[in-house]
Amino acid sequence: MSDIDTFEIFLTAAPGLEAALLAETREAGFAEAKSVPGGVTVQGDWREVWRANLCLRGAARVLARIGEFRAFHLAQLDKRSRKFPWGEVLRKDVPVKVEVTTNKKSKIYHAGAAAQRVEKALVESFGATVSKEAALTLKLRIDDNMCQFSVDTSGEGLHKRGHKSAVGKAPMRENLAALFLRDCGFDGAEPVMDPMCGSGTFVIEAAEIALGLVPGRSRTFAFEQMASFDADAYEALKTELTPQDVDASALKFYGSDRNAGAVEMATANAERAGVAGCTQFSHHAVSDLMPPEGGKPGLVIVNPPYGARIGNKKLLFALYGALGKVLMERFSGWRVGIVTSETGLAKATGLPLLPLGAPVAHGGLKIRLFKTKPLP
Repeated sequence: MSDIDTFEIFLTAAPGLEAALLAETREAGFAEAKSVPGGVTVQGDWREVWRANLCLRGAARVLARIGEFRAFHLAQLDKRSRKFPWGEVLRKDVPVKVEVTTNKKSKIYHAGAAAQRVEKALVESFGATVSKEAALTLKLRIDDNMCQFSVDTSGEGLHKRGHKSAVGKAPMRENLAALFLRDCGFDGAEPVMDPMCGSGTFVIEAAEIALGLVPGRSRTFAFEQMASFDADAYEALKTELTPQDVDASALKFYGSDRNAGAVEMATANAERAGVAGCTQFSHHAVSDLMPPEGGKPGLVIVNPPYGARIGNKKLLFALYGALGKVLMERFSGWRVGIVTSETGLAKATGLPLLPLGAPVAHGGLKIRLFKTKPLP
């Protein structure tokens, strides 16, 4: 593999959101995008790896598939790992950790033993520094005796945009929020309102989408510590992806919460994200929710408590019922998206829910997006 080659890039997503990430990836112009269990694969070079980390809102991580070979026993894995061109990808002065997964179809089935062999090969043949605490991760997947190496080029998960210092309880991850917004048909050209906004994730994501801001603009990535990294080319890419003269005067995105601390937190997060000018957060209960005056209908999207980790589920039926009543009475023409793990709670809103999509794995739960058409 050399730095001019194209190779497979694996964009990970929460199971259940592969189709939404595929749509975003194709829209962003990545080559040969295909949906696979747990994410999307594309073909590209290192510049496309950087671009995927910078601009894809729905991806959880970006893994670069750097090479593969067959190995039927540990000695063979050791020998072939020593011949691998690590210097094209890794730097000797940047520590790396090795993670291995295997399956029963392979002769090499002990992940720990395989990891030890690869670590030893890296140290003795390449001079790498191996550390369990390293920020850069080399992944080896052994499937049916095929050993496939990948590098996690993201580092911290991509839901960490780099400009949110405060989060509430059971927060919605930014990459999930972005894909749920997409699934609701949001394209940046309509108002969005979240009446239980917490730290402001849905509202801030919607504002960033409308302004064309790339989600990775405020953070660093693991690929910046790799041998394949070109700082000048990366700066040129960031400049190319920076939006020019977006008029935010007509855009407004709204969040509210009954918790005053959440409203303060969301306001501060929006300020750090650079979207304070087109977001507005207010402190009030769901019963006081009103559509913005004079504006066109848009999308109400909310991640209420599910009763699994926060709140008493029996008491939540009244909350969901009150939310549905307010929306039906006051939000004619607006679409609604509700994220919850409980179908019964979603139905308690009394809203005309559309047929369900796939469940989404999130924090040990299976959550779903319940959607409506424009309300009558």
